[in-house]
Amino acid sequence: MLEQLAAWSPVEAIAVIFAVLYLLLAIGQNIWCWFCAGVSTAIYVWLFVDAKLYMESLLNGFYFLMAIYGWLTWRSRQDDHALPVTVWPGKVHAVALAVISLLVFIAGTWLTRYSNAAFPYIDSATTFAAIWATFLVARKVLENWWYWLAIDTVSVFIYWSRGLELTSVLFLVYLLLIPFGLIRWTRSYRDTLQDVRA
Repeated sequence: MLEQLAAWSPVEAIAVIFAVLYLLLAIGQNIWCWFCAGVSTAIYVWLFVDAKLYMESLLNGFYFLMAIYGWLTWRSRQDDHALPVTVWPGKVHAVALAVISLLVFIAGTWLTRYSNAAFPYIDSATTFAAIWATFLVARKVLENWWYWLAIDTVSVFIYWSRGLELTSVLFLVYLLLIPFGLIRWTRSYRDTLQDVRA
């Protein structure tokens, strides 16, 4: 066990620490989650290129941009109140899932033919689903937690198989924290509904 810990990359460890801080702060709807996301994702861009998970690398480049967008969005105020947690209609999610499926087919096919990518279709699926889920987090849409539950479950296995054991453990921790995020954001959403009705 100690030998395995010593073999882990210090750079990956830093990325994991900031990624955990991101999720903990996001659960609490603390704006500093976006700073932690920016640090973590900047590191992961490089780590995933090295692991030949090219879609994951592109995804982390997107995450970095979304960290900036999330910071600006959460900083904005509506009537001097923080951005509230909302729920979007099922139709929006159905269209999003259809678009994600089409993009997965296109990207997975291209990566299969023209690259040495590992798990081209699965990597594409987690990438495009995560793009959508990250946008939902930035907009404080409650359903983001359900997307992350599916994405993170698959990611645990992808990262472990590519030698990114510490990152795989990170996503296992994410899976354990998701219910707390879902519960806390649901309460926040219900509180907002009660305030509107009052």
